[in-house]
Amino acid sequence: MRYYPMFVSLEGRACLVVGAGQVGLRKIETLADCGAASVLVVDKNPPDEALGQLLARPGLRSRLRFAQRDIEEADLEGMFLAIASTSSPAVNQRISELCRERGVLCNIVDQPEACSFIVPALVRRGDLTLAISTGGQSPALAKRIRKDLQETYGREYALFLELMGRLRPLVLGLGQETGANTEIFRNLVGSRLLEALKRGDAALARAELAAHLPSDLAPDRAPQLHGQLDTLITEILHGPA
Repeated sequence: MRYYPMFVSLEGRACLVVGAGQVGLRKIETLADCGAASVLVVDKNPPDEALGQLLARPGLRSRLRFAQRDIEEADLEGMFLAIASTSSPAVNQRISELCRERGVLCNIVDQPEACSFIVPALVRRGDLTLAISTGGQSPALAKRIRKDLQETYGREYALFLELMGRLRPLVLGLGQETGANTEIFRNLVGSRLLEALKRGDAALARAELAAHLPSDLAPDRAPQLHGQLDTLITEILHGPA
């Protein structure tokens, strides 16, 4: 099957996870970290230590609910998506059928034929997310490719995006034409800025920014901005002073 790739916002969405074993725990944590408004966790067994710590984590306690029981049809009401990771194929299949009847997106772990969506292997570097899918045909290959990507795309990509997140509104705020802005951002991506961040070379990072930013944002015309950038670069590379 050919899947339609997309990244979906979970903001304001309710999610369900049935089965809180090792795999289920990873799903719960990922849903919460990606901003799900609420995650209902259903499992017949009491929470183990890892799940207990997750349920008690500050910032998550108000969004995670645990129910020690079997899945009930009412659990699916109002859900945006559901993930089933129980050890029972029959229970997982029943959850798939209930989701299909209600139009709820459904992922059944290790049963791609019963899913309406599958979860790709992921590599995360800050706001950079790389997703790898083999259409459910070879999770082992997806993991191999993920390992290769983890070695290729290091922490410097997260740092680069953090810096671009600060610069982008400043460049757009100059009111230039779209083509001019596109050229600036392409030049920054093609510059030695990534290299500077990988090496922890603040002087080179400053030099690359000075060379590629518009004249209105040059150090001599916007000293306050570059003072802020100097502080940001230092914090990005070495942490707050």
